[in-house]
This record gives sequence, structure tokens and C-alpha cells, in this order.
Amino acid sequence: MADRKQVLEGLREELIERFDRYQAHKEQKGGPLDKDTEDQSTELANDEVIEALQQEAEDELRQVLHALKRIEAGEGDACEHCGEPIGEGRLQALPYTTICLDCAERQ
Repeated sequence: MADRKQVLEGLREELIERFDRYQAHKEQKGGPLDKDTEDQSTELANDEVIEALQQEAEDELRQVLHALKRIEAGEGDACEHCGEPIGEGRLQALPYTTICLDCAERQ
């Protein structure tokens, strides 16, 4: 479980950095927009994509924090729904998961 915790902590830091980069882009901290309207259009074209990526990073970060909280409580390897152990393969593929494969398939 210590390895999984380390993986989750590393993922948490990566997601926070990614979220901050997306936020900086949205706030245009890199400088003002280009004076050329065509260039401005190009610079702003990716705003929807950046917003979606930021939301995805935020959602994943929420899952990572939840999984870390469960590990701290000694519940990290047990499925939240049925209480059965979460398979090692599933934990390796999705270290932030809190439900077993059977329960995930039922959802």
C-alpha cells in the first residue's frame, strides 16, 4: 500500500501543476494577447479545450485526494461499495480507484 500511496502523492503533485498551468493560460499570465486579430483568434481558439482539460485534471485530483484519504483511514484496498478487496491489477491501472471491477461494471 505504501507504493500506491507514493504513486498517488506523485499524481497529486502532477495534477496540481497541470491545473495551475491551465489556470495560468486562462488568466493569460503569459502576457497580453497579440495585437493582430487573426493571431488573437488563434490564441483564443484553444480556450474550450483548455477548460475541458482543466476540469478533467480537477476531477482526477478530487479522486486522488479521496483515495489518499481512504488509505490514511486504512480502507484504501477495500471497495467502497461492497467492501471486498480491489484487485491488484485494477489498483495498478487506476491507482485512485476506490471501487472493485465488479462494482464498476455494475455502475
